[in-house]
Amino acid sequence: MAEHQTHHQMQQHGPQHGMQHGQHQPGAMKSLLPEKGPSTSQVVAVVTLFPVGGILLTLAGLTLTGTIIGLAVATPLFVIFSPVLVPAAITIGLAVMGFLTSGAFGLTALSSLSWIINYIRGARVPETLDQARRRMQESAGQMTQQVGQKTKDVGQTIQQKA
Repeated sequence: MAEHQTHHQMQQHGPQHGMQHGQHQPGAMKSLLPEKGPSTSQVVAVVTLFPVGGILLTLAGLTLTGTIIGLAVATPLFVIFSPVLVPAAITIGLAVMGFLTSGAFGLTALSSLSWIINYIRGARVPETLDQARRRMQESAGQMTQQVGQKTKDVGQTIQQKA
């Protein structure tokens, strides 16, 4: 009788290995899920950052809406006053560009004069990074020797006094 039931079940449900696409064994789904849940720090991060993200997204939407409304209201004013606004914008743009260009030329002139004065004095800048590195190593070596000598002198004076 037991053989008849298993044969009957196999005819109705099919064999376990020949399952149709989309059917899973009960243990197969468990292997797809992580074995442990999220850590406490991950939960706290989600609980904290989710409302902050929502608030920032809402503010971004409100800002976009306000900008579109403001542009819709201001566009007719721009069209009406364009004979005055366009030349004013061009004048202001040229003035700002002139001030920035003047400042750039002034800084370039001052740095050029400074370089020329240092060149004439003989305070030449090292041409390569390797030369600067060698100078730093030499000065560090001299400082180490000086500190070592002073430490040695202090040690000798302490020994003499003792």
